[in-house]
Amino acid sequence: MLSDVNTKAKLKKADYKEAMAALDVRLGILQRDMKEGGIPAIIAFEGWQAAGKGAVLNRILQPLDPRGFKVSNLHHSTDLEMMYPRMRRFWSQMPRDGKIGIFNHSWYRLVLDGAIGVNRAPVPGNFLERVRTLEKQLTDSGTVVLKFFLHISRNEQERRFAELRSDSTYSWKVGKDERRQQKRYKAYAESVDHVIAESHTDAAPWIIVPSTDARYATVQIGEAIAAAFEAAVGSKPDRDTSQRVPNVPAVSSKEFESVDLSAAVEKTEYDRQLSRLQKRLRRLQHECYRKRVPVVIAYEGPDAAGKGGNIRRLTRELDPRGYDVYGVAAPEGEEKYQHYLWRFWRNVPKAGHFAIFDRSWYGRVLVERVEGFATVEAWSRSYEEINAFERELIDDGAVVCKFWIHISDEEQLARFEERKRTAHKQWKITDEDWRNREKWDAYYAATSEMIARTSTKSAPWTVVPGNDKRFARLMALRTVNSRIAAALKNN
Repeated sequence: MLSDVNTKAKLKKADYKEAMAALDVRLGILQRDMKEGGIPAIIAFEGWQAAGKGAVLNRILQPLDPRGFKVSNLHHSTDLEMMYPRMRRFWSQMPRDGKIGIFNHSWYRLVLDGAIGVNRAPVPGNFLERVRTLEKQLTDSGTVVLKFFLHISRNEQERRFAELRSDSTYSWKVGKDERRQQKRYKAYAESVDHVIAESHTDAAPWIIVPSTDARYATVQIGEAIAAAFEAAVGSKPDRDTSQRVPNVPAVSSKEFESVDLSAAVEKTEYDRQLSRLQKRLRRLQHECYRKRVPVVIAYEGPDAAGKGGNIRRLTRELDPRGYDVYGVAAPEGEEKYQHYLWRFWRNVPKAGHFAIFDRSWYGRVLVERVEGFATVEAWSRSYEEINAFERELIDDGAVVCKFWIHISDEEQLARFEERKRTAHKQWKITDEDWRNREKWDAYYAATSEMIARTSTKSAPWTVVPGNDKRFARLMALRTVNSRIAAALKNN
């Protein structure tokens, strides 16, 4: 692959000037078209040390409005970044709709640097599978993804290193990592070939750019970017208006549809068990902190199901420095212009901490599906995306607990009426709650399919009978305790 590339390819100065004059105009117009169309783009640059990424980037960016792009220099993970799931640091840098994110190094650096032993932590064996999943999620949602590898020969790299070392201003650029890559050039090249073979797709292609001649490399990269932007701008209407129904039959959850809503517990027994379970969870929280095990707890359920009360009992004995509770509503501000998983990646817990979500990423296949905020094609593929998201968390050591607190139609109506009558509870009932009741059957069907498609062995749904609030609180606490204790035992 790399060995097939002619690294000595060159471009005459006159031809370069002519090509860049046309590219400057073309790229400037396309950036505005991408912004107007709300199309985000990610351009990742990998390559040999001293291959000239900085010089090429500088020239490519000159015709662009700097307010419309951001360059992220992704070096080795910091101590804090290593406390989170691996992909979080990359999700936090994702460009919003209409913006261009330029990554000087990317998620691929973890694999490539690992090949020559300069990573701070081992790279999991399934990492490239995770990368393919990430890029598919991005391109499926309309993001343009381009990946460039700037290629120079070993002799050319050695010549450039010597030149840098001879100048006191730039000698710092040739450090320990650079020398190791030079020493292990062959091993690094083999890793590059492997990465490209495993992660090149039509939607997120790799482009190997001969970079001995900076003029040739710059034009090649500029042409590739322009072509990709033109294709994206041209296909935007089809992507936005697609309502194709996937050829996948609807499914339902027996666990959800057969839940016994008559389950209840007496108050005396409830009080006795509640205190014991809360103290047990407090001990487990400290064990999680000691062993650096993160915990993610997601609550879903109909309006007035008792999610808030359940969360209050769950957290009552916990150290507040070790958990965060996120109330999830409709996307606001920046969230509206990002991939729907972006805001959840930002709030995943660091090692040893708890993150509790009052509503979650499942809004994509519930409210966004039922209310028509997402296309059929978009919410249908989200089952797979959500499963992948949770698998990422679990693969990086998290315990994931998911609760659907279920109540009957009649019980919800009774709770709505009580809120309406009780002065200090009236704020809890809104016109939207009443409107949602009119779509009970649609939400019921969506919930049943959601549970059937996203209840996995490592991240199962727990359907909680919620007509009796006391029973629901105890069941959730017992489940969390059990799941955490099992994870700690195996840790």
